[in-house]
Amino acid sequence: MPERSPLIPRLLSEMEHIGAELIDVRRDLHANPELSWAEDRTTTLLAKRLDEAGLRVELLPRTGLVADVGPVSGPTVALRADLDALPVDDRTDDAWQSTVSGVAHACGHDVHAAALLGAGLALAALGDDLPGRVRLVFQPAEEIMPGGALMAVGAGALEGVDQIFGLHCDPTLDVGQVGLREGPLTGAADSLDVLLTGKGGHTSRPHLTEDLTFALGKLVTELPAVLSRRLDPRAGVSVVWGIIRAGSAMNVIPSTGRAAGTVRMLDARAWAEAETLVRETIGQLVEPYGVETEVTYVRGVPPVVNGHQQTLLLGRGVGSVLGEDGLVSTTQSLGGEDFAWYLEHVPGAMGRLGTRTPGGRTFELHQGDLRVDERAVLIGAKVLAATALEALSAGPVITER
Repeated sequence: MPERSPLIPRLLSEMEHIGAELIDVRRDLHANPELSWAEDRTTTLLAKRLDEAGLRVELLPRTGLVADVGPVSGPTVALRADLDALPVDDRTDDAWQSTVSGVAHACGHDVHAAALLGAGLALAALGDDLPGRVRLVFQPAEEIMPGGALMAVGAGALEGVDQIFGLHCDPTLDVGQVGLREGPLTGAADSLDVLLTGKGGHTSRPHLTEDLTFALGKLVTELPAVLSRRLDPRAGVSVVWGIIRAGSAMNVIPSTGRAAGTVRMLDARAWAEAETLVRETIGQLVEPYGVETEVTYVRGVPPVVNGHQQTLLLGRGVGSVLGEDGLVSTTQSLGGEDFAWYLEHVPGAMGRLGTRTPGGRTFELHQGDLRVDERAVLIGAKVLAATALEALSAGPVITER
């Protein structure tokens, strides 16, 4: 690797002038969350500020945007943030609590968007000294499967891009730390929805009906067990149900029942086999009870697999901002992340941005009480921008395919 980019000190100096603005943006986004594919206000707010700074802004087909800074030709590095919130209640009492009932930024995407905005503004301030082009990808609909990344790729977000980087909030790491891992970082994640139908009837005469509730119980308990024996245990397959519904009276066997959840695993090879095996197993499990099945299986995302060179570059970006103590190792999780779809096209890496106040409570993602130490916003902006400079200065990209 070459010496660190000489532009880093200037970049970090520029960042100090926009820290307060980024906090304001993050709070605005948090107070006005929008669900997947409905990020209209969020897109407009970000596009307006980037346009004011002189960036070349292009709206994506549905929601979200892409913005370029730097020369129109030459090496190109992409930085990505996601925009959507989750359908959960905001259970914090902050002044910037969500004003939208049942919707909250419970995964930190407000932090991601504000940090990427800051990275773009600071990089734009470098003017003609920027040694290449940086593309900012503000992507919608990360929280649904298979995710908005596929739309962004189809719309040309990666056209001309050599490599891509991103950060994701991690409330298990202290603010001032970024977790990195070369190779697999997340798991593959699919969604599964099973509808069972039968005649229904009285609970005193199950033999004259299809005992749908019993069949549903067998499905939700046996499917995870069967998959754990049919797939390599090293794949870490996990079936977890989020919805189980059937019936409305204790003495009535219902005519319909539903179970829905996620199928997750650590291994891409097992992911390729999972759908066929799940469908076959569901049919075998419920066949003895005479019920009909309708299976909706949506392949969500493959694992995020960080490239060797890009992990090093992201680590250099972290080191430039936080010093070597700011860089910590992290483990692979079963969480899904559609950043993986970008890595199907160009090499890249994602890091985990610490958001926990040192000594404070450890929160969980996707919960309405999630709170972040807002110092993470400026740190994230600095790390993303510094990584872009390091990548543009590092020379040819090594493709590991």
